[in-house]
Amino acid sequence: MVDLGGSLAVASRGLFATGVSTDLNVTYLSSGGKVGDTIRAEVTCDKFGKTLAYTSIRFHNEKDELVARGSHTKYVSLAWKDPNNIVEELSPKPEKRGI
Repeated sequence: MVDLGGSLAVASRGLFATGVSTDLNVTYLSSGGKVGDTIRAEVTCDKFGKTLAYTSIRFHNEKDELVARGSHTKYVSLAWKDPNNIVEELSPKPEKRGI
């Protein structure tokens, strides 16, 4: 889930190809519950650069208790060259001011 979540966080920034994992870490803090319980994951892209992207993920159980956390670093330098990227479409646009 850390690998997939980190890759989706990078893709959400407009890269079609999400690069190669260079580092992946998971820390389990407690049991997530029993079989059939729901675990919710929240992923953020902490830094998105020209060569590396850093993501973090937090897993919560049904009681909203933190049960695990992870981090994922991706090498994205070559991914920037993919013709299917939509980075420009997702970039913030400057505000137009009326005169």
